[in-house]
Amino acid sequence: MADELREPVGPVSGAAYFGNEVREWRLARGLSQREVGAPARYAQQYVAKVEAGDRMASPEFAAGCDQVFGTPRTFARLRDRCAEKGGYPDWFEPYVLLERQASATLNFSNGLVAGLLQTEAYAQAVFRKANPTDTPEDTAARVGRRLKRRQVLDREKPPLVWVVLDESCLRRMVGSPTVMADQMAHLITEGESPRFTLQVLPFSSGAMSWHLGFTLLKFTEDEPDMLYQETLGAGHVTDSRKTVTDASVLYDRLRADALSPETSVDMLRKVKEDWTR
Repeated sequence: MADELREPVGPVSGAAYFGNEVREWRLARGLSQREVGAPARYAQQYVAKVEAGDRMASPEFAAGCDQVFGTPRTFARLRDRCAEKGGYPDWFEPYVLLERQASATLNFSNGLVAGLLQTEAYAQAVFRKANPTDTPEDTAARVGRRLKRRQVLDREKPPLVWVVLDESCLRRMVGSPTVMADQMAHLITEGESPRFTLQVLPFSSGAMSWHLGFTLLKFTEDEPDMLYQETLGAGHVTDSRKTVTDASVLYDRLRADALSPETSVDMLRKVKEDWTR
């Protein structure tokens, strides 16, 4: 009976586990959060978020902890292990944590539908193509984690989500015509709901102002906006003011070239018919 009533002890996420260790070491050494963040030039607010498990520490911060605590590579190794604990690749974990806190998510998708908008069958086809040696169980786990990210839309104050989809996302067959038709139906439903603002960037708009997908995360508190981009086998989150500003300008250009939300839904209906013929 005691075993049945026993609650999990300690942090349950990788970020929370790492943050707890940082806090314990900091307190044991009698250091302030500002002093812990100083070697890697992180402010007190950042250290507080890491300790609270609200943000997965960067590799630079982990290296700074090793420097200030005198623990060569200990926190660097711990950070790598903790980043894997959530089931996401270590380079994606920081983005997932930020996505949960953002007040607005602005995404440009080129080639594939944005993850937050993918149906289960579409996501499964994407992962099977990208990871052909995975077992069915591995693929199902990947799909489950992707679908779980939708929980960010169910919080009390959900973020504004604005997605610009290049027309290639609608025309490239992923899975089968049936999968695509169902995906178009899902996009229509979400495009008509208050949860998303969808715009299609049609082929007829000509050359794009930018050709790679990216996501801008905006925050209401005194935190810098973030830019997330993926490269082969990795992803990068940056809060560089110039880089984020440049990306914001590009996003505005993409929105200006795209169809209106209403016209975009009309186009989705036509494309859905094409996939059902």
